[in-house]
Amino acid sequence: MRHLCYSGLPFEEQRAAFLAIVAADPLLAETLARARALALPDWLVVSGALYNSVWNHLTGKPPGYGIKDVDLFYFDDADLSYEAEDAVIRRAATHFEGLPLPVEVRNQARVHLWYPAKFGQECPKYASASESVSYFASKTHAVGVRYDAGGKLELVAPFGLDDIFSFRITPNRALDNQRTHEAKGRRARECWAEIEVVPW
Repeated sequence: MRHLCYSGLPFEEQRAAFLAIVAADPLLAETLARARALALPDWLVVSGALYNSVWNHLTGKPPGYGIKDVDLFYFDDADLSYEAEDAVIRRAATHFEGLPLPVEVRNQARVHLWYPAKFGQECPKYASASESVSYFASKTHAVGVRYDAGGKLELVAPFGLDDIFSFRITPNRALDNQRTHEAKGRRARECWAEIEVVPW
């Protein structure tokens, strides 16, 4: 049961293991290095590319397996126009050219402006990239990594890491995101049979 070797350990041990896996993954290492060079304000690589890479490592699957894209958040409330975010997205597309996976860049200061039209409900006005992570549909997915000013990997994990290391997708009821939780759970189980999806 190699894949459960970190389940139930203290957070600091899980954090060290998580960041070691991320740092050793060739796709993530390159993406994080480029994200650091892009130097967006309050940037954070989040969600799927991180926890999927950990599951791949723990189940002996190749790097990149089951990963559709890399999500890169940033937070800039100086200009909330669509045009300002679009300019950053276009600049990032050039900057990340040549990576095996597309990098999806989103300004978390703008989410509350488009979220109701897309999801049919309000969402809070976030104050940082880190805060937005705590509203993901599943607690398991609420992880982010970036380099700090000193060049060390920094982890954002508002709900800890035990769900990831236990192959358990746990709902986060901060918003009414049942459909997203269930859809992501189904997709994860197609790639990693070990996954348990906790019902909403």
